Amino acid sequence: MAIWKKALKWLAGIAAVGLGALVACSPRAVPIAEAPADTFRVGSLNVHYIILGQDSGAWSEGDWERRKGPMDAAFKAMNADIVAFQEMESFSRGGDKNTNLARDWLLARNPGYAAGANGDAAVFPSTQPIFYRTDRVKLLDQGWFFFSETPDVIYSRTFNGSWSAYASWAQFEVDGKALRVVNVHNDYASRSNRRLSSELIAERISPWIAADERVMVVGDFNARAGGEPLTLVEAAGVTFVPVSGATVHFNRGLNLFGAIDHLGVSDGVRLVGETQVLRQKFDGEWPTDHYPVVGDFLLE
Repeated sequence: MAIWKKALKWLAGIAAVGLGALVACSPRAVPIAEAPADTFRVGSLNVHYIILGQDSGAWSEGDWERRKGPMDAAFKAMNADIVAFQEMESFSRGGDKNTNLARDWLLARNPGYAAGANGDAAVFPSTQPIFYRTDRVKLLDQGWFFFSETPDVIYSRTFNGSWSAYASWAQFEVDGKALRVVNVHNDYASRSNRRLSSELIAERISPWIAADERVMVVGDFNARAGGEPLTLVEAAGVTFVPVSGATVHFNRGLNLFGAIDHLGVSDGVRLVGETQVLRQKFDGEWPTDHYPVVGDFLLE
């Protein structure tokens, strides 16, 4: 998204004293509240790609060794029944798309969870799995569609020909009631891609909502509340619950903009209390450049 690129260029020119002041002004970590009785918790977290074959540098495979413990701590702190992940990919040109260090690490460390919206990468893209707590949530169905002129062709490039982007979805049974969760990651750089992607999301979810299904649309929209990518989805019957403050921090704890990670609900899904954003390091490190976002909901 252009505004984030401009922000990064601006930050690069800030003196060390000013940068320190911005970090100091960041909200302090607040312990996450317990979920109210009879609710279920849904979260979203962009975990950032891992670049395989690189031993050092930001987001490298070597840096994953630093991040993986804090990532597990962040996931456990969310204490969610369902978590939608974005950028959960171990990336290498021409490599095996089934290699997914973050997914496999978290599943191994959290045996009470399984991954929906997930499968053999030859037929199901693995970058946006949706984890679910198996003692409470049952996976019923799953699918995907790419933000493309050919949305049902796997790994299709986006509308303007840039790198593939898509939505994954999973249909669950939660406490005996059906819920479909759509996991979104919109293009950060192209406004037209974001608009066309949200139009496609609205088109795909409209029949589900018309059939009185309970639907949630969650993830990294690379857009703030009231922006076109959200309002287009809202027109299909989704309400985005308020998320206060920043959800991306540039891997430095810098809270410069309002939320770009969102939780949206259709009729039949109701937020209880307020959403929570975990603005803190875990084990003394930033596990990724986004904060975890969670909300507690009732199915009606």
